[in-house]
Amino acid sequence: MKKQMLLSCLAAAVSGACYAQPETFPDPVGSSQSDFGGTGLMQMPNARVAREGEFSLGYRDNDQYRFYSASIALFPWLEGTVRYTDVRTRKYSGNPDFSGDQSYKDKSFDFKVRLWEESTRLPQLALGKRDIAGTGLFDGEYLAASKMTGPLDLTVGMAWGYPGNRGSVSNPFCRVSDKYCTRPELHDAGDVSFSEMFRGPAALFAGVEYQTPLHPLRLKLEYDGNDYKHDFAGVIKQSSPFNVGAVYRAAEWVDLTLNVERGNTLTFGFTLRTNFNDLRPALRDSPKPEYQPAPETAGLQYTAVASQLTALKYSAGFDAPEIRQSGSTLYLSGEQYRYRDPREAVDRANRILMNALPQGVETLSVTQMRSHLPMVTTETQVASLRQQLEGYPIGQEKPLVQRRMEPVDFSAWGRGYRIRESRFNYSLSPTLAQSLGGPEDFYMFQAGMLASASYWLTDGWLIDGGVFANLYNNYDKFNSSLLPADSTLPRVRTHIRDYVANDVYVNNLQSNVIRRLGSGFYGQLYGGYLETMYGGVGGEVLYRPLDASWALGMDVNYVKQRDWNNMMRFTDYAAPTGFITAYWNPPQVNTVLITLSVGQYLAKDKGATLDVARRFDSGITVGAWAAKSNVSKDDYGEGGFSKGFYVSVPLDLMTISPNRSRAVVSWTPLTRDGGQMLNRKYSLYGMTAEREMPVGQ
Repeated sequence: MKKQMLLSCLAAAVSGACYAQPETFPDPVGSSQSDFGGTGLMQMPNARVAREGEFSLGYRDNDQYRFYSASIALFPWLEGTVRYTDVRTRKYSGNPDFSGDQSYKDKSFDFKVRLWEESTRLPQLALGKRDIAGTGLFDGEYLAASKMTGPLDLTVGMAWGYPGNRGSVSNPFCRVSDKYCTRPELHDAGDVSFSEMFRGPAALFAGVEYQTPLHPLRLKLEYDGNDYKHDFAGVIKQSSPFNVGAVYRAAEWVDLTLNVERGNTLTFGFTLRTNFNDLRPALRDSPKPEYQPAPETAGLQYTAVASQLTALKYSAGFDAPEIRQSGSTLYLSGEQYRYRDPREAVDRANRILMNALPQGVETLSVTQMRSHLPMVTTETQVASLRQQLEGYPIGQEKPLVQRRMEPVDFSAWGRGYRIRESRFNYSLSPTLAQSLGGPEDFYMFQAGMLASASYWLTDGWLIDGGVFANLYNNYDKFNSSLLPADSTLPRVRTHIRDYVANDVYVNNLQSNVIRRLGSGFYGQLYGGYLETMYGGVGGEVLYRPLDASWALGMDVNYVKQRDWNNMMRFTDYAAPTGFITAYWNPPQVNTVLITLSVGQYLAKDKGATLDVARRFDSGITVGAWAAKSNVSKDDYGEGGFSKGFYVSVPLDLMTISPNRSRAVVSWTPLTRDGGQMLNRKYSLYGMTAEREMPVGQ
């Protein structure tokens, strides 16, 4: 009776809070993480979505489970979570020769969608799905309503599946169809299915999160919708349906958690957090060039131009800068290597050019190059720029007269004043190959060094190669002879760990011919060892209109599989592969890039790959991709289809000076042979990034 009374009181409190005016607290409630990852109470969710851009890494530990989670608020209304669960009471398999004493590992993905934003009178409403693409150990859905009143954030909701296993209420959907009265216990790993949603047992849950006067400390109380009688870890004793917990924010970036759950289980853990919208480079850049114009001369003067070229390279970030004058226009071209925002580079270049301006120059024309290909020209009216630099009288401000246009073709003009580029480039960089959740070991990795070098034989002909040296790996634990027994496809990717077992190998060695074809078209032909596992020949064409929200490309390749026992030779396996690819930045959400590729994969299966990436204010990009081909689930094997996630981080968030380099951390839950594309080093879409309209224009 007491349980029902407390649940009723919590529900009444939410109802009454609908009419309470929310207050603002220094550390707002409702954004702490649940045991499963994602905003919530403890075992139960709430209707909150973390502030847009918030990224959290969570760890929770108790007698039955360890939860490792990563959550990201992609939008103010959408939150996603990736989770690995270590089931401490189960072994990975019944074969000790295969998985040893390793405990069972389960991977799963969750999402939460805000359906209604909180207002003065109405609570926030959210729909969530747990374990959307795992084995279904924690599979379930929920509808939750949360309302803030003073220091209290109150939640009530209904859950189906795992979080609703108590079955305290009748499933309302059973009245619609009998199929909703039962729910499959487990499904195949990697499957994504919504057919079981709102099926099976249902239960009410409720909770409250209290912001104490000691602002780093929050307290939680929840009524659990699960009775834990049908748990994968075994029947878990529940002494009480009420869970209590505390969250202590030890620093802005870390929360410490301690809970007593089920009346008999101590759960502890932590959450590391940051916000991808708030991160900014710790810029230690040189100040912008001062506007100190020298007397105008009759033409370009060697001494002044030499000084300008040096400043253009080291202050504006233009490699191999070249200056020439024609009529009333002063032209600059070069490859901008320093700034992610091209407007910063153009602004700095214009200031440098203005300080030694020849007579009669009315227009500055700055052309940005990439891989010796002209990408875009920014044209600025000198009179307008001079007024901007000198300052307008108050009340007479005017906008800068500037436009982006198709790049100017200098090929017929001859050479101007320039700093010659270095045609030979080299680098030495650490690399890390890794996989999580394998049967032999939870974390398997390879650390090594990649030495790369490239040489431009001409402005459009590139020779490029790289040698990888292994420093350390634990892939010797991998038993490749046992995989993949459940697939009929050619082994185009599942031999990957046989490749990385080599101590030193040629990673790639190729020749590329790259051309601008005009009118927004770019093309390339290439051949050689194109990646770790494949060599061959191919070509790509891309149509990318300047400042457009879309682009269209096509690549065609014929490749052979490299022999992992002798990386300079090939196996007998060969395949044609290629795709038509569409790229789209929705104008309403131009921080999102949607990429759809349709064609034939390495295993000769046909299908489509969808990639959706979100770019945050810091420049960090978070993306997810999925590939579905025409092979059946039985032919594909475990997982059903290929999928993965990645985070691309601009290195200038960590380096001492601006640069355009990025580091990519990717994660593929399970590497299989279906839906696999050729990993080409050079892609025309990435090489033509300057043609994208700058953010904010």
